[in-house]
Amino acid sequence: VQLQASGGGLVQAGGSLRLSCAASGRTFRSKYMGWFRQAPGKEREFVAGSSWSGGSTQYADSVKGRFTISRDNAKSTVYLQMNSLKSEDTAVYYCAAALEPSRWQASYGYWGQGTLVTVSS
Repeated sequence: VQLQASGGGLVQAGGSLRLSCAASGRTFRSKYMGWFRQAPGKEREFVAGSSWSGGSTQYADSVKGRFTISRDNAKSTVYLQMNSLKSEDTAVYYCAAALEPSRWQASYGYWGQGTLVTVSS
């Protein structure tokens, strides 16, 4: 699976942004998809994850209620809708694929290149 993240940019605090992650490869449907982020000077952290059906999702406490992960298996694409953005959401966002549900980076064998989200206060 190859992953290509896009949709990052500059947005004001309180605004919204939607990230996309397009996957190539016929095994996309079977993969658990996750979003991670890495802020300047900080370690990469889990943001959200989705089962192949989209019926099971999980979120970091810091984004719960503001971010929504979804996926379109027909398009081999996973999305991250980010609302009510805060300055602390500023980071490079990565999509990743794993065989099983996980919040741990080590569980993800496939990574996209990252897309930068900057939230101005």
